[in-house]
Amino acid sequence: MAPMAFEKELETARRIARLAGEMALAHRMRGVQAETKLDLSPVTAADRDCERLIAQVLAEIFPADGLVGEEGALKEAASGRRWIIDPIDGTRDYLRRCPTWSVLMALEAAGQVELGVCHLVEQNEMYFAVRGQGAWVNDRAIRVSGIRRPAEAVLCVNSLNAVGKLPFAGRLLAWMQQFWSVRSFGGCQDAMLLASGRAEAWIEPYAAAWDLAPLKVIIEEAGGVFFNFDGQSSIYGGNGVACVPGLEAELRRFILEG
Repeated sequence: MAPMAFEKELETARRIARLAGEMALAHRMRGVQAETKLDLSPVTAADRDCERLIAQVLAEIFPADGLVGEEGALKEAASGRRWIIDPIDGTRDYLRRCPTWSVLMALEAAGQVELGVCHLVEQNEMYFAVRGQGAWVNDRAIRVSGIRRPAEAVLCVNSLNAVGKLPFAGRLLAWMQQFWSVRSFGGCQDAMLLASGRAEAWIEPYAAAWDLAPLKVIIEEAGGVFFNFDGQSSIYGGNGVACVPGLEAELRRFILEG
């Protein structure tokens, strides 16, 4: 049973995420070629077309809302609300036919993300949450695990190819050894493993607001904790750490210590 607040917004976001996912799959069946953006990340026609589709439908249904998207979509808000979207989160995985990419959508109102959707298209899993009303996958409520010890926990660390630039890089390998298992599937996948009780910690060294907005609210509504490398808790911090409550002290100690 879906949450009731923001019901129209949530159902609209879920429907659009499905449409965008279908469009992305159709693009790939016809064949897609990647270009390289200024930040050296790949982009395809599918990314751009999916973002245009999402922006168009949102403008029709919520014309006063603003919008910002990874591929350049930008619209000022007249309502005090804006949608934050990533049409294909994990374009590298999308290109290589790894099923760990997703369509991400979030609604921000008065500076706070009120709802988020993460549609893992090829896994047929639609994760979503509304602030204050819990988190779900498809029609099933989800919750983070109750694990409290690293020796029993799964740790997910993303961007391992660039983690060497971070302040804690020299301590990372030794620190990871205490965990039961370490994974690096990718941002949206690892975040949803945490939210659904299949992992206990997630470190994302480099992320934009459209990467974090829906994942943060879903994790928090599933009972998890989110913070940035500076100890704040913002989708605009450029990075993120999330974990189960039982590991928060351990993660904060590692990330924040000099």
